[in-house]
This record gives sequence, structure tokens and C-alpha cells, in this order.
Amino acid sequence: MSLPWTLMGSVAALLMANQSVASAETAATPLANETIRSVFTPADFAQYSPVNALDMVRRVPGFAIQSDDSGNRGFGQARGNVLIDGQRVSAKSNGAEAALGRIAGARVVRIEVLDGNQTDIAGLSGKVVNVVTDGKGTIDGSWRWKTRIREDLPPSFDEVNLTLSGADGALSWTFEAGSEPSRGADAGWRDIRDGAGVLIERREEDFNNIEDNVNLAGSLAWKPPGGLIANLNANAGISEFNQKQISKTFPEGGVEGRRLFQGAEDEWNAELGGDVEFDLGPGRLKFIGLGRLEHSPFVDTFQQAALDGSSQFQQRFHQTIDEGEQILRSEYALSTGKGTDWQVSLEGAFNFLEAESRLLEAAGGGPLTEIPLGLSNSRVEERRGELIVTHGRQLTPKLSIQASAGAEYSELSQTGDAENKRTFTRPKGQASLSWQQSDTLKLVTKVERRVGQLEFFDFISSVNLEAENGVDGNPEIVPNQSWRLNLEAQKDFKDWGATTARLIFVELEDVVDQVPIGTGAGPGNIDSGSLFGIETDSTLKLSKIGIDGAELTFNGRYYDTEVDDPVTGERRSINSHMIWEWNLALRHDVPGTDWAWGAEIESYKSEPSYQINQVALGGNAPAFALAYVQNKDVAGMKATFVVGNLFNQRDTFWRQVYAPDRNGALIRSESYSRAFGPIVTFELKGKF
Repeated sequence: MSLPWTLMGSVAALLMANQSVASAETAATPLANETIRSVFTPADFAQYSPVNALDMVRRVPGFAIQSDDSGNRGFGQARGNVLIDGQRVSAKSNGAEAALGRIAGARVVRIEVLDGNQTDIAGLSGKVVNVVTDGKGTIDGSWRWKTRIREDLPPSFDEVNLTLSGADGALSWTFEAGSEPSRGADAGWRDIRDGAGVLIERREEDFNNIEDNVNLAGSLAWKPPGGLIANLNANAGISEFNQKQISKTFPEGGVEGRRLFQGAEDEWNAELGGDVEFDLGPGRLKFIGLGRLEHSPFVDTFQQAALDGSSQFQQRFHQTIDEGEQILRSEYALSTGKGTDWQVSLEGAFNFLEAESRLLEAAGGGPLTEIPLGLSNSRVEERRGELIVTHGRQLTPKLSIQASAGAEYSELSQTGDAENKRTFTRPKGQASLSWQQSDTLKLVTKVERRVGQLEFFDFISSVNLEAENGVDGNPEIVPNQSWRLNLEAQKDFKDWGATTARLIFVELEDVVDQVPIGTGAGPGNIDSGSLFGIETDSTLKLSKIGIDGAELTFNGRYYDTEVDDPVTGERRSINSHMIWEWNLALRHDVPGTDWAWGAEIESYKSEPSYQINQVALGGNAPAFALAYVQNKDVAGMKATFVVGNLFNQRDTFWRQVYAPDRNGALIRSESYSRAFGPIVTFELKGKF
């Protein structure tokens, strides 16, 4: 019997073994919402002069907001850890973090930190924040303006954000409009060597990218008397992305040349989600719906030639991607006694991606000619349904359990360049045990059977002109599956701060990685793999050592992964998986003044990217550091001045190419370390 089955069996045995204990303590057993939790009021965050609820949640000790659920499989496996008035946000790209930014700080009554098992929300476990608002009818708003200056780039002055929120009786609403430009650039030398390490070419490269994003979002909530709750969330945005890299080439013993790569993309996206919940019989019925669409046309071009007119070569790659998702979910929940609840959920989803692509080439100054590219014009669809039954029980005043079991049915189909259709049925479920060991320590164990979210781009062939390579689409790819064990400790050190630490063990099946496909390579499945991880979110208050108003925060992740390489057969890491990332921040709000200052340092490292005939790795070194000074009352506004890249971080890259594949001899290597200089920003925030 495998470890996960043994663990789930032990949890079930513990549940049955504690039936008599639970029965004996029924009179003393509190409801889930009566168990121990930490509560913060707006006064606890006053030193930070927060503008909205997001500013407050980000300062909760020992807590970090998990990313929105746009990369997860439907709503059933959503991993968000933020609730608003006891409810999840029925959105993905317009999720909880975005919603928090639209809630005025004046509307926050309190912020509760509790365990997911206490919420009666199926699948939610570990540390969770619940933001409780007052629902008052006043209109509140906030605004933000930011300018950014980077070396070798024109400054940006158009990063702005405006939020409004209000209520009228049972109806409340929020609105947000924003523009968020992004600018990047670096420059330096790339060295190219042969298999023996002899320098064969140097390139002086200058790269920049410019991205402009405009977004509109909002929500409506209706809570009339009688217990009905309805929510509607909407989001729409457009994005324009342009990048360019100019290279002067200096081949050993050859003629100086030029290379030019340009890429451009114009994207629009929209999402509409909502839910309605009401009493039905002995329980509550909730319907959740979501629709999301994205349209992304882009074109990449590449040109090179020697200064004497020889070696002319040109490429152009066009691709238009349309993708979307539709989800309909129903949940019926009821309580059968103090600390005991049940839920039955049924979810259906439809996802699609459609690609139209063209690759053209020209050599020697000739006309562009289309090059056949298999599996580049195709449509991929997935229809999926799942049924899950969840049971939660308070075993003792300090011990609770939540367990769920069910199955998923999915149908994958592909049309166009490839015709394929497959169906799958997979078990899903989890068991979570939460123990409030003391007023300040909570331990949570969770065992879960997950089905991974497919990346539909893996079905489609694509070309990377700048990297001079591509990947073949794979119509036979299937989503990964995994057994996951999480061990979490939540420790409240009171005036000293708080920490949350997690150990993660994962057994993977059908790992998605790079595998040989015919004479090429692309995404495919490897039979098995494993992952071990350590995560922590910690806050240390420094007032206990005499520095009033100061605190240190540390957020860190470390992962060790293993799979069998499909080319060499050797044991290696999962392709491009994160190894570690960390962020250490110091902030000091000077007592008795409106001034604050601080500094941050962060770094990350990923595993190399493996293809059939090459290994590559991009990153940054050394760590990125910044320092800032802030005044929280400049004519009623909060002003922040930041200087970034204090350690002169550089963009780094290396690649090794083998023939005929990675079992063969090294034939080429290249590397660069390109500087991007200091980054200076100035931001003003206000509220009304």
C-alpha cells in the first residue's frame, strides 16, 4: 500500500476512533466559527496608513496572499486563501487580490485569521484571511499614480489606478480602472563557443520591451433580507506588448554583421463571473458561473546579414490564439449538528484554445516563402465534469477534520492539423486534519489527490525566432495527477509577530516535461516524478528589542524535484521548475512622525530548461535590492520614493547544444550577463 493511501486510511481511522470522544464532548464542542482565531482591526494597521483592504491584508503577520486561481482546474481545486465577508470571490483573473484593492480601508471592520477547516468551505485548508466589511452606503474611493525611470528607456508617467465603492441598501458595488505600463531593458555581450570551448563569435546586444495594459473591473453584491446572497464580478482589459533586440555580431575570422529581432502582440481579454446562494430545505444551495475569453494575435520577425551584404536571412512567424473557459458549479451544503457539515458539489467546465499560425523564411535576399509547420493550426477542447462529496466534523474542541471524495470525467478533443479524441475518468479527493494545539499554535495536515490543469499551448507547435528553436505540439498529452501531503504549522508569537511554515511532499504521475516527438521535441508526459518543498511566511516585530514601529518579513520557498530524463535516462529535476525564491523586507514606521523607510532584497533560481538537444537556463544575479522612503501625509496623500537594483543585478543566460541529442557531444555553448541599471520610482496614493 502506498504512502498516500496509508495516510488517508489513518485519517479515516482517526475519524472513527474519535466518534466516541466527539459524542462525549458534544455539549462542549463549539461551532466551527467559535473556534480560536486571530482578529485584527483597522487600528492594528494604522501605522501603515492603509488606503484599502489589500494594504491591510499584506501586513497581516505571517501571512502571504496566494495568487489568484487563473491557473487552476476550475473552482473545485482553487487554492485562494482570502475570503471577503466569509465568501470566495467567483472570479479568476479578477480574483480576491483585485477585489481587496477595491475595498476602501474605511469599510473594513476586522480581519480574521483562521484555519480553512473552520470556514465550512469545501477544499479550503491552512491559514486563511477573512475580511469583514460594514456594507455602509457611503461612496469611497482611492487613486494611485506612479512614475518609473529606467536606464536606456523613456520614463513612464501613465501608471494610474482609480477605485470607487459604495452601497445602497441591500446593493453594494465596486469599480476599478487602471493603466499599468511595464518597461524592461538590458545590454551586454553574448559569447558563443564551439564544443571545445573556443570562442567563435561575440555579439553586442541591446534589448528592450515595452508593455501597456489598460483594465476595467467591478463587482455587484446583493444581500436582501431573507438570506439570499448574489454576487457579480466583471473584468476587461487590453494589452500591447513590443520587444526588440539589436545585435552587432563579431564572428572570429568573419565579417561583422547585424541581427534584429522584433516581437509584437495585441491582446484583449474579458471575464464575467457570479454566484447566487439561498436557503433550500435544511441547507443552502449555491450556483457559481464564470466565462472567460482571450484574443492574442502576435507577430515575430528576425533578420540578419553581414555588413558586406552576405548571409542574408529573414523569418516571420504569425500566430493568433483564441482561448476561453466556461464553468458552472453548484454546491449544496448543510449542517447536521454542532461542528458537523456536509457538502455535495457538481461542476462542469468547457475550455478551448484555437491557434492559427504561419512561418515564412527568406534567404539570400529572396522573397518570403511559407514553411510547413505541423500542428500549428488546430483547435483543442476539453469538456469536464466532477462530483465531490465533502464532510467536515469537529472531533474535539481543538481537533477538526474535513474529508472529500469524488471523481472527474473529462473529454479531450483536437481538430485541424490533428484529429484526436480521448476520454478519462479520475478519482479526486482530500483529507485535512486541523489541531489547535494551543492558543498560539495550530497544526494542519492535508492529503490530496489532484488532477493538474492542462496547458493547451502544449498541443500546438510554435517557433521561437529569437532563441532559434521551437517545440512540436503533442496531441497525446494528458494532465498530470498527484498525491500531495502538506504539513503546516501556524505559530502566533503575539507581540513578536507570527510565522507559517509548510512541508510539502508530492508523488507525481504523467509529469508534463520536454520529450522526443518524432524527429523533434516538445511537451509530453513522463511516467512519474516527485517533489519536496519547504515554504514559510514570517513576520518579526522589532519593538520588543527597542525599535518601535519596525518589523522584518520573510517569505521563502524551496523545492527539490526529480524525474527520469526521457532522453538520457538519468535522474534530474523537473523542467524549468523553481528551486527557490525568497524575499526579506525591513520596514520602519518612525513613531510620532508621518515618515517610514525600508529596504527589500529578493532572489530566485529555477531549474534548467531541457530540450532534446540542448539545456538552457535564464536568471538574474546577484539578488535584487531596493530602498525606499515614505511620507504618509503629503497634503493628505501618501508619497513613496524608491531606488531599485542597488546591487546592480544583471540578466543572465547560458545554453549548451548537443548533437544529435543530449546523449551526444557538446557542439556549441553560449552565455551572457547583461546589465539593466538602476530603477527609480515615485508613487502617490490617496483616498476620498
